[in-house]
Formats: sequence, structure tokens, C-alpha cells
Amino acid sequence: MIRTARLLGPVLLLGALLAPAARAETRACAAPPELLEAGAPLPATVRAARAGSLRILVVGGASVLGLGTSGPAAVWPARLEALIAARRPGLTVEVAVRGRRGLTTAEAAALLAAELAQAPAHLVLWATGTVSAVRGLEVDEMVEALNAGLEALKAAGSDAVLIDPQFSRFLRTNANIEPYLGTLRLVAAAHQVPLLRRWELMRHWTETGQVDVERAPKPERVAATDRLNECLAEAMAALLRSGVAEARGQPRP
Repeated sequence: MIRTARLLGPVLLLGALLAPAARAETRACAAPPELLEAGAPLPATVRAARAGSLRILVVGGASVLGLGTSGPAAVWPARLEALIAARRPGLTVEVAVRGRRGLTTAEAAALLAAELAQAPAHLVLWATGTVSAVRGLEVDEMVEALNAGLEALKAAGSDAVLIDPQFSRFLRTNANIEPYLGTLRLVAAAHQVPLLRRWELMRHWTETGQVDVERAPKPERVAATDRLNECLAEAMAALLRSGVAEARGQPRP
């Protein structure tokens, strides 16, 4: 089970990423295919998997720490690990989760630098943008921090996947979210890294009635949050499949 420190577990990552999910008891949320395309390769991930050992670092705020879920096993990084671990053993994977509630993009970039100095990562999943939007921080400050963090990852030979904010009616009403979403798309394109468009995915799931945490009755809210995390894990797995396929020169799955 993934904890906020580290987890080792044998999995065959490439087999997991290039195959559909095997958890029959959970119905994944359907999503438009274009939201699951990486648009950029993940070569370091492929090289590490071929060498037999892969370290994944997840960085973010409350959404990666499990607030509102039924427990650590239900958080999307843990569900992603479980999707991979359901496949054949063979690859040693270390998953580290780092972050805290209220983490800004600049603070996350500093955390990344400190973490990389201690232990390199082959693949970094970086969730950011929400705190900047909520606090109305300057977009240029976010861009500067993103550029610094992504350049550091590139210099270290690590793959990166950016993850934009979670969809929220409250946030949409009370914050000017669009500049931050647009900036994350531009930065991802400029650095040629995949972007998990979490905002659009969650809005689609909400509007199609697949999962809606904000309007779930209080007794059902934990279960709805668990389901949201399962769906996010499935979406990330699909995005990684796409990035791995691009790195291997294959058509997108």
C-alpha cells in the first residue's frame, strides 16, 4: 500500500501500462479519448522498466494525501499502484508520495529539488495549480516555478507528468481558474511533457453523472471520493500507456 513515504512492490510496469485494467469489481469512469492522450513520450520510464527497477514520485497537495477517502489504500496513487501490481511480477517499483495541504507550485518545485538530491526518480507525477488559483497568485510566479522544476527533472533524466486542478463548482465560481488551466497546458507543451487534464476529466464525469463528490449525500461522500480516486487512477494509467507507447514508437493505444 502506498504511504506518504515509500513503498516497494514487484510489478511488471510495461505490461500493466500497455494492458487494460483487470479489476472486475470496479467500473472505471468513461472519458473522451483525447483527454487520455499523453501527447509526449516517457522514455525514462521505458528505460527504467527495461532495466528492472523504477522509482515513481508523486508530488502534490491534499488530493495525493487521501483527505476525504476511506483510507490510504483508496487514494489515486495507491489505486494506480494496485492497477499495476495486479499484473505479472517482474519489475521492482518504488512509489514515493510527497506533499502537504496548501502546497504552492513554488514550494512543490523546492520539494522536488530536495527529493531529487536525495533519491532520483524516473517518473514524476506533479499535481499543481489549485492553490495558485485559490489564492489568486500571479500566473507568472507559477510559470517560473514550473519551468524551474521541469528543467531540473529534465537535467536529472526524469520523465514528468503534470496534473492540473480538480474540477469544483465552488472553485469555478469563486476563483478565476481558466488562466491557470491554460498556463499548465502551455507549459506542458513547451516542455514536451504529458498533462493529465484532471479538471476536464472530472467535469465530464460530473456532467455525465458518473461521479459527483460535491453533490453526493453526506453518508455517500466517502464512497464517492473513493470512486473518484479510482477513476483518476484509471485515467492516469491510460495516459501512461499512451506515453509509454509513444516512447516505444508504437501507435497510441
